[in-house]
Amino acid sequence: MAEAFRGPLEQIDRYRWRIPRKYKPAMRTDGIIYISPELLEAMRGDNAPEQVANVACLPGIVGSSLAMPDIHYGYGFPIGGVAATSVAEGVISPGGVGYDINCGVRLLRTNLSKEELAPRLEQLLDQIARDVPSGVGSEGRLRVNQKELEQVMVKGAKWAVGKGYGDRADLEACEANGQLPNADPDQVTARAKQRGLPQLGTLGAGNHFLEAQVVEEIYEPEIAQRLGITHPGQITVMIHTGSRGLGYQVCDDSLLTMREAVRKYGIELPDRELVCAPVQSPEGQGYLGAMASAANYAWANRQCITHWVRQAFERVFGVGVGKLGLELVYDVAHNIAKIEKHAVNGKEETLCVHRKGATRAFGPGHPELPERYRDLGQPVIVPGDMGRASFLLVGTEQAMRETWGSTCHGAGRAMSRTQALKTATSQEVIAELKEKGILIRAASKKTIAEEAPHAYKDVSLVVDACDGAGISKKVVKFRPLGVVKG
Repeated sequence: MAEAFRGPLEQIDRYRWRIPRKYKPAMRTDGIIYISPELLEAMRGDNAPEQVANVACLPGIVGSSLAMPDIHYGYGFPIGGVAATSVAEGVISPGGVGYDINCGVRLLRTNLSKEELAPRLEQLLDQIARDVPSGVGSEGRLRVNQKELEQVMVKGAKWAVGKGYGDRADLEACEANGQLPNADPDQVTARAKQRGLPQLGTLGAGNHFLEAQVVEEIYEPEIAQRLGITHPGQITVMIHTGSRGLGYQVCDDSLLTMREAVRKYGIELPDRELVCAPVQSPEGQGYLGAMASAANYAWANRQCITHWVRQAFERVFGVGVGKLGLELVYDVAHNIAKIEKHAVNGKEETLCVHRKGATRAFGPGHPELPERYRDLGQPVIVPGDMGRASFLLVGTEQAMRETWGSTCHGAGRAMSRTQALKTATSQEVIAELKEKGILIRAASKKTIAEEAPHAYKDVSLVVDACDGAGISKKVVKFRPLGVVKG
């Protein structure tokens, strides 16, 4: 972790803190951090607020440099960082998206109860672990050639559904319908494509997971009912993964291009990790085309995994998906930059909204939301650690006014993977989870120790801060029962 933050933090209210523009001469705006007093000291300790201040120096930034309560130190932007820049005059920065482009999460509901799942949980986890490849460098069951891979990068989840991995209802329940426009596979290097070819339909490693969960608490029964969550004890499934090696390589390649662009356009930055290019420049447009390609790959990836999860349930329970009720509630991205229209000083402007470790949380009535959910606000899926809880929220009108329709994305790490390995063994973590009634299947014992629950902030505190600040509304709390990790 980085050194502690020593700059100014001014309390606005219980859930909002300001880094004033005067903190650094190059700052073009304030930094605003959404966080509760319970999470404040941990945030100061890893210097992520310094990155919030650095982001405030970006050319063309509109509004404040923002961070969510799950904030922690990242590459360039903090994880949990949100920043909007003017498409006409601002820049796009790969550090504002991150390495795992469109790392995201989707939630499936089922008709099953905890009592019905319990006697078959071990069998189900074993089946999923067989059907969904996971782990570092894992290779998928799909075999695509380069031409097909380019179709994946253009069509996203639509490609997977076209191949029989799901149906139209799945696309309607995805942010952006699972397909960003303006993807340009020609902007993706041969190396990135090579890395993506064997990994389509794989979970990966690190914090990626697949969980069987149980509904523990419902805060907004009417909203939950509309989203398919009907009662405590109901079983759900959460899938968390992204664009795998392809997305990582797209980021790596773009940083080289952006370093040249910074010199070419005379952009001065407080941190070299914030390398960027004007949104409208060839370099900016090239990155957007490559990033959209990786984002679409990620949506196709999650869609294929969803299909195999459904098949695993069918095999274990001996009945079809229809009877099991394995329907997609929603799928959200939390590492992405998107061109969106927002109100700025009473006028609609086209902005490039960077969300890195942050989730889109559009309020009720937004035309980009699925018609069936439009009056509710966007569903927001917030995974926690594998020992505590995850949440379903909805976006709010206040988020549209304050955060460009954005909220938190997860628990946020409290310690690095290296630190986590020093504090507990995999056997100790497995025993801790078992004591809580949670089973785990993992491709690597090391991953179990790195992803220990105590290595993360308490996601309940993170979600309470967002709910308290009014930038999203708590709807449902889930508790993990069985976890599959890479």
